[in-house]
Amino acid sequence: MENLSFRPDDNDVENTVKTYSNMLFKLCFTLLRNNADAEDAVSDVFLKYISTSISFTDEEHKKAWLIRVATNICKNTIKFRKVRNHINLDDAAEYCKSDNDIGIFTELLNLPAKYRTVIHLYYVEGYKTSEIADILSVSPAAVRKRLQYGRDMLKIEYGKDVLL
Repeated sequence: MENLSFRPDDNDVENTVKTYSNMLFKLCFTLLRNNADAEDAVSDVFLKYISTSISFTDEEHKKAWLIRVATNICKNTIKFRKVRNHINLDDAAEYCKSDNDIGIFTELLNLPAKYRTVIHLYYVEGYKTSEIADILSVSPAAVRKRLQYGRDMLKIEYGKDVLL
C-alpha cells in the first residue's frame, strides 16, 4: 500500500473513534487506574490524531500509532501528577466477569506501568512480542523479559498461577 499524508476528515475521525476508542480506553485504564484519567487520555489521543498531519501505510500502522500516543500520554500523566495509591474497585469490576477476575485485575493494576502495558497488549489486545516491541520502541527481548517479570510478580502477589 502507498503512504498517504493527510489531515483526517470528519468521517475518518468518526470511524477511527468508533473503531479504537474502547481498546484505547482499556489500555489507558490499565495504565492510569481510573476511569476519569483514562477518558481524558483517550480524548487527548484523538485530539492529537485530529490536529496532526499523519502518514500511515495501513490500518495496522494507524492502530500502532494510536497505541503509542496513548501510552505516551499515560506516561506523561503519571509523570506530572501524583498517581493515586488506591484503585476504585467498582471501576475495575466493570471490566471483569467474575470475582476471581477482579482479584487478578487488581493485582495487575498494582504492577509497575511497564509491566502492565506489555501484559495488556499481549494478553488483552493479542499483539505478538515483536509487534509490542515496535509499538513501545523497545527490543523484543525487553518485551519478553517484561512479560516474564510481570507474570512472576502476579504469581507472587496472587499466590498461584493465574490466567497467565
